[in-house]
Amino acid sequence: MIKVLIADDQHLVRGALAALLNLEEDIEVVAQCADGTEVAAALDATGAQVALLDVQMPRLDGLRTAQLLRESHPEVKILIVTTFDRPGYFRQAFEAGASGFLVKDSPPAELIAAVRRVHSGGKVVDPAMAILSVEASSNPLTEREREVLSLAATGAPVSQIAASVHLSAGTVRNHLSNAIGKTNTANRIEAARAAREMGWI
Repeated sequence: MIKVLIADDQHLVRGALAALLNLEEDIEVVAQCADGTEVAAALDATGAQVALLDVQMPRLDGLRTAQLLRESHPEVKILIVTTFDRPGYFRQAFEAGASGFLVKDSPPAELIAAVRRVHSGGKVVDPAMAILSVEASSNPLTEREREVLSLAATGAPVSQIAASVHLSAGTVRNHLSNAIGKTNTANRIEAARAAREMGWI
């Protein structure tokens, strides 16, 4: 029996995925979590072998959860299941230690096959997403722009970012302005989100 954990902040989605997987004779959903902070304890309590993680969850998202599980539960196979078919998320998922990446509008049979494949040690790679990931790999941001944009994504004010990177506030504003232009967005929060989706930060 393949024991599965599902982490998704949408209750209906968790329930639907669990109901679908529990129809299979060789798969049992043994835990459901609303965000990444609950996953490690649920794995310890249930012995789940495969973790289905959504990307965007409150408090601790799926990509960061995958990174932490690589250290704390390296034996657990991770399958990212998300609404967001972004090349950056795709690349970051595998860098974080995931064995597979599926979008939520995939046919049910693909999800079931993916759970079995990652459980057996295989990988689940969507060819179209792999191509998009390669095409998006050229990062237009400079190292400094990536650095200040990553800090801006946390909501830190310019003065705090400037102190962290040992630059003047004016220089930080220039770097943020450049990053906003290169990501074709309206402000630093949108720029950080777009850069993350592309895998640039």
